[in-house]
Amino acid sequence: MVRPGLKPEKTTNKKQKQNHHHMSQNNNYYVSRRQQNYSRNQNTTRFQSAIKLGPVAHTVLVALMIIVLGLIYVTQATRTTGYDYEAQKIDSQIAEYNEQKSELEVENARLTALETIKNSAVAKEMTSPADTQYVQE
Repeated sequence: MVRPGLKPEKTTNKKQKQNHHHMSQNNNYYVSRRQQNYSRNQNTTRFQSAIKLGPVAHTVLVALMIIVLGLIYVTQATRTTGYDYEAQKIDSQIAEYNEQKSELEVENARLTALETIKNSAVAKEMTSPADTQYVQE
């Protein structure tokens, strides 16, 4: 019985049998690969590049990749150092402003204390002296 879409096999001559035998060797290769213990969902095909590079070219490419990664690292490190300088500058400004604030609080307390004393009931009861004398030696 022939399934739809499939062609029935024809009788083959000697040359076709040799080609068929060659194809079966290829199939054996694939069968042997299938018999290996591959896990599910893993790629079992291999990519073979048409361009062949020698060991010197590989060494040069690896060196270039290391240099590029090093440059990326250095740029990132200098960028963070720049941020450190800016943060240090801002911290020093904050410390300066806090010092000014504490000085102004002290001056404010001193001035408000004088105002409070001048406006107190005791200060209003005081009179100015009529005659002032100083001690001399």
